[in-house]
Amino acid sequence: MADGAANLQETLKPFYQRASDAEDRLARLEASLASKNNSGNEQLATRVQELQSKLEDAKVELAAEKERALKEVQQLTAENAKLQYRIIHLVRALKQADCKIASNQGCR
Repeated sequence: MADGAANLQETLKPFYQRASDAEDRLARLEASLASKNNSGNEQLATRVQELQSKLEDAKVELAAEKERALKEVQQLTAENAKLQYRIIHLVRALKQADCKIASNQGCR
């Protein structure tokens, strides 16, 4: 019986060796895949970080642009109010001048 078990062990020895080799190759493949995934994840994380940085820069630029636009609108509004004031007084002066010309011609 011991001879049969030893003979069986000798018969199975190449299969155990192949299984061990296959497990080693599988472990190396898994390690390689994990490192590729990690480097891929690192690349994705780097890319996401770059995009977030660009987004923050764009937000800051947008806020600055809004501020400039608001100031410009305020300046234009003030200028518009001044021009309307001048128009009102110019129209009033024109009416007074027309009245004086008309009164000088005998029409009141």
